Amino acid sequence: MNVYEVNTMKDLLSNNVYPGRGIVLGVTEDGKKAVAAYFIMGRSVNSRNRVFIQEKDGIRTQAHDPSKMVDPHLIIYHPVREAGQGLIVTNGDQTDTIWEYLAKGESWEAALRTRQFEDDKPNWTPRISGIQAGDGSYKMSILKAADPDGNACARFFYEYPATPGLGHFLHTYVCDGNPVIPTFQGEPERVKIPCCINCFTKELWDNLNEDNKISLFVRYTDIETGEYEQRIINKHQ
Repeated sequence: MNVYEVNTMKDLLSNNVYPGRGIVLGVTEDGKKAVAAYFIMGRSVNSRNRVFIQEKDGIRTQAHDPSKMVDPHLIIYHPVREAGQGLIVTNGDQTDTIWEYLAKGESWEAALRTRQFEDDKPNWTPRISGIQAGDGSYKMSILKAADPDGNACARFFYEYPATPGLGHFLHTYVCDGNPVIPTFQGEPERVKIPCCINCFTKELWDNLNEDNKISLFVRYTDIETGEYEQRIINKHQ
């Protein structure tokens, strides 16, 4: 077993019907761009009824058809927010918790210790989070149920240097499941990060399951200047 194997996103997504929501953070092969990506998937009508909308400091989710919205509390949130020279990316409203803690000089770890997995019994969907610094280095975290009944929360934190061509992929589920969807296991997965934003966006979007994919966000930030370009794809568009 090669624990340092680096896969493409195609390798990790093409045969997985339902990885759920996913975060990718890393640095391009030439070492010049910090890369952040986030995608959402859904199986229910409520989950699938969403789009990404650009905000001045990131993106938020919004109902594609407001008349079909049933319960917004786990599906409407601000997944990407800028924080100084950094970028916060999460799968829920813990984005705002992290932003608020950083704004008052506290750590992102302290922020996440106030939160736990989602209250969607029996799945207890993990809260996954990432934060990328201006130099391209990044941290990732997953908060998940410590037992099948959701009686306690296990918190895992990871920290990575900016390594050209390397990124890490963290997602909520191992794969699809019924009645319970299995929670992500192990460390974030090592992935290749290309220099071309359009190539990487296409690789991600084309390899997400056609029935379950909803929206995708990708941002490439120049580490030297802080200037960025980004892509947003919505299935309902």
